[in-house]
Amino acid sequence: MPRGSEMVRAGGWWRGKSTPAKVETYTRWSFHLMVIGEVPAIGAATAVSSRPALGWLLLALTTAHAALSMVTVSRALDWTRGARPQPVRLLWTQAVVTGAIALGALLVPRLAPGADLTGLTGAVFGIVLVVGTGVVALGMRGGRRVSAMAAGLAVATGIGSLLIGMPLLSTLISTGVVLCSAGFVAFVSVFSVWLLDAVYALDEARETRTRLAVAEERLRFGRDLHDVMGRNLAVVALKSELAVQLARRGRPEAVDQMIEVQRIARETQREVRDVVRGYREADLGVELAGARGVLAAAGIDCEIRGEAAGLPAEVQSALGWVVRETTTNVLRHGNATRCRVRLTTTSGRVLLTVENDGADNGNDSTGVRNDGPGDVRAQAGSGLAGLRERLAEVGGTLTAAPAAPDLFRVAAEVPVPVPGRLPVQGERA
Repeated sequence: MPRGSEMVRAGGWWRGKSTPAKVETYTRWSFHLMVIGEVPAIGAATAVSSRPALGWLLLALTTAHAALSMVTVSRALDWTRGARPQPVRLLWTQAVVTGAIALGALLVPRLAPGADLTGLTGAVFGIVLVVGTGVVALGMRGGRRVSAMAAGLAVATGIGSLLIGMPLLSTLISTGVVLCSAGFVAFVSVFSVWLLDAVYALDEARETRTRLAVAEERLRFGRDLHDVMGRNLAVVALKSELAVQLARRGRPEAVDQMIEVQRIARETQREVRDVVRGYREADLGVELAGARGVLAAAGIDCEIRGEAAGLPAEVQSALGWVVRETTTNVLRHGNATRCRVRLTTTSGRVLLTVENDGADNGNDSTGVRNDGPGDVRAQAGSGLAGLRERLAEVGGTLTAAPAAPDLFRVAAEVPVPVPGRLPVQGERA
């Protein structure tokens, strides 16, 4: 397979992720790379060591610590996402192994007197202790606990340094360095988890807002339909019962009551059609203002150019549905950060274009699967087929396709009658 195709596939894998999934992937690999960085750092110190055998031993211990840390990072982050229980035993194992390797690094100079191993053992001690602290902090809740852990490591470092005979000044410096370094890495771990939780919470709030908007519209439609049907059906039921009673008595007024029932039924039918028509018709100006507000609330920069004033009602209704559908698809399917809506009126035609970033040529933000240029197929739930039907009723057309590697465009074009000109054959008036 060509290298360019592999790069496109890799880019599609990344663009296909939602924003929370991207943040989670970035967080995971950031900590994995931090852990993997232990090995080359200690390897470089081993290369210049005067005791290669001890250096290789410390490098092997560091590699084992890195492998354990990678497992702990994965399990701890899974726990923060609710995918598994808190790995308490693994966290304790991580803490014990980290402390043992760090303490062993401090004892190495005593086991090999006369050898200059300060640089190697200092690197092992500092790197393993700091990385281990950050990894353990991922699986903990509460700033006080994390702060207490960092302070405890600093105190343990000071006590251990004094026990192996380090000078007081060197002990104080080591304790301060461990306190600052471990505290900073622990803070980064806690902040990363908090940021990941916040991104997921914001995404859930956006989904909830979208569902509430749909539910509110359904309630409005149901309320209007109930107001129309409830009253008239009650009258129909009452008059029908009266007609039955009159018919049983042979009274001619029963015919008049049934004529009234027929009139009410036809009136109800007309009112229901009016309600449905009002529900199906969309005002373009209202939809443009609503799109701006909804996208802005979702954190998407929305720019709208053009005015809907002066357009025929049927054209505004058709284009309003395009704005409503594309806005919904940007919120539900896309990973957009900006959206541009342009309404352009020329001689006899009006063009509405909606563009948003965060699209993937394989699976774009409108829910359309594209197998190549010009091949745009509406999948279930995309609503493009319905939009084309609405536009066809007013002689309009709809196109939906990628306009750039990370840009998707929906364009709706509708003819507008020019005052004083008769339509030519094949053109809608």
